[in-house]
Amino acid sequence: MISELRGRARRLGDRVNTDYIISSSRKKETLDPHELKEWLLEAVDPGFAATVRNGDLLVADEAFGCGSAMEVAVTVVQAAGIKAVVARSFSRTYFRNAINNGLIPVECDTSEIREGDGLVLRVDADSVTVVNETTGAEVSARSLPPFVLGILEAGGLVPYLGARGGFAEEAP
Repeated sequence: MISELRGRARRLGDRVNTDYIISSSRKKETLDPHELKEWLLEAVDPGFAATVRNGDLLVADEAFGCGSAMEVAVTVVQAAGIKAVVARSFSRTYFRNAINNGLIPVECDTSEIREGDGLVLRVDADSVTVVNETTGAEVSARSLPPFVLGILEAGGLVPYLGARGGFAEEAP
């Protein structure tokens, strides 16, 4: 079970699209997220990637990951050592790509989270909660269905299917 995740908030705003996450111009040479991570969010802040620490958590407002359906916009975030994105809302495609790749998407009110706040994400079968250790605030997030938690716990859809030998058959 995912249970608990701690990290430093890295604050972003509204409508951070996939081309802001990793510029299309950077993908001409490679799609390897480990090579691309040095340009993570350069359109938002050219020095951002150099300040990311393993375990940081991205925090955004509305429509995180809008734009094109580039899977590398998820995998480059993970390559930088970020295990979850907390946002008021996600584009549906980014949300699903995150789950498929094992990046935890958390939807909740982010208005009181500031850059550098210490966060704890508590994820279980019944609820998802974001605790701001800096301010003491606690926010309930949108819960994740059990099958999504299973995919995230496995590290993404491919490992999930591999461990189970494919999709489980549903009873009629």
